Amino acid sequence: MLFEIPKDITDYLSELDDFIEREIKPLERVDDNIRFFDHRREWARTDWDNDGLPRHDWEELLSHMRRIADAAGHYRFALPSEYGGKDGSHLAMACIREHLAAKGLGLHNDLQNESSIVGNLVQPLMVRDFGTETQKAEYIPAMLEGRMRWTFGLTEEHHGSDATWMDTRAVRETRDGVDGWLINGNKMWTTGSHVATHCMVFARHSGKDGDARGIGCFLVPQDSPGFEVGEYLWTFNMPTDHPKVSLTNVWIPGDMVLGDAEMGLACAQHFVHENRIRQAASSLGAAQYCINEAVKYARERTPFGKPLAVNQAIQFPLVELHTEAAMLRQLIYATSAKMDTMPKPEIAKRLSDVISMCNYRANRLVCDAADRAMQVHGGIGYSRHKPFEHIYRHHRRYRITEGAEEIQMRKVAGHLFGFMGRD
Repeated sequence: MLFEIPKDITDYLSELDDFIEREIKPLERVDDNIRFFDHRREWARTDWDNDGLPRHDWEELLSHMRRIADAAGHYRFALPSEYGGKDGSHLAMACIREHLAAKGLGLHNDLQNESSIVGNLVQPLMVRDFGTETQKAEYIPAMLEGRMRWTFGLTEEHHGSDATWMDTRAVRETRDGVDGWLINGNKMWTTGSHVATHCMVFARHSGKDGDARGIGCFLVPQDSPGFEVGEYLWTFNMPTDHPKVSLTNVWIPGDMVLGDAEMGLACAQHFVHENRIRQAASSLGAAQYCINEAVKYARERTPFGKPLAVNQAIQFPLVELHTEAAMLRQLIYATSAKMDTMPKPEIAKRLSDVISMCNYRANRLVCDAADRAMQVHGGIGYSRHKPFEHIYRHHRRYRITEGAEEIQMRKVAGHLFGFMGRD
């Protein structure tokens, strides 16, 4: 039996469609803003003479879009009503992410920047769940108003997937009668550092390498003495906002720690399942877009006097992709709906492996679908006049970020072979 999407969600998708046509598409078309989405997109977005950073006019357009979406009541959809949101469910967010990505490139949903008319706003919820009352009162409004922006400093140059091994160290130090922490180390892939105010720096202060305990989540102002933003790493999909960061004798007061200083990795894991299922939904939507466009072109293109679509060499690969998309859709929806029935600890215990299945398969699918769409379209598919190369370059990173697909598969295997116990 097919999973049925509740009517309130399908009605909301229609509401978003109307909003896009009425408010977002006109903005996309004025002042040659379409340059950010047509064949000029990488050039238009990238300041090649400034470390490959995003151009200011590109980021200002995204900010303008978010302000419009926020004023219309869409941007904070997933947040609790106490923060101006609509208490959006996991299922609703999965449906929205797929629906918007399936529309193709546009100002309504540009995943290169994780920017959308419906925001994936995880950091305010981190503060809600781990912050002190003072931190909640100060940080959450500042985040939602754009006055406070955090980067995520977990990965290091010499340490990747295993976050329990890191070179960055924190030691207690009192200055002028104020208890605090002195931090030394390095981070990389600290995305958004060019506009951030703070970096969530994960650093070990006790225990030994490999221990989950003894790592804190320290909120470091980026203007702190000794905090340096270094080389911006140019990537497969430009522009870049992913630099290396170094910390040399950086001191912060003791109240700039988020959550239990012994269990900082709990902050890092706080949103992993939500992000992975939503990312899977986005990849599914982009894959379906590529499949649909390839089918449409194959029906229209008539080499040798007949449509491409009559050739089984064209049909069968697209049938395989379309079938996998249909199966993934059911798993993603059913898993998202199940997530809505349990708290975070239960999700981590009972659904983590299924979420990983959704994530790594959907991220592979979109790469395969974009590649097949290029092949069906021929030369024009390889060009930047079609969006498939952009979709491929963007979604290819998801096979590495949010936990590499090998990490996801290892998690599935751990449950499958009994290495991870279940009640």
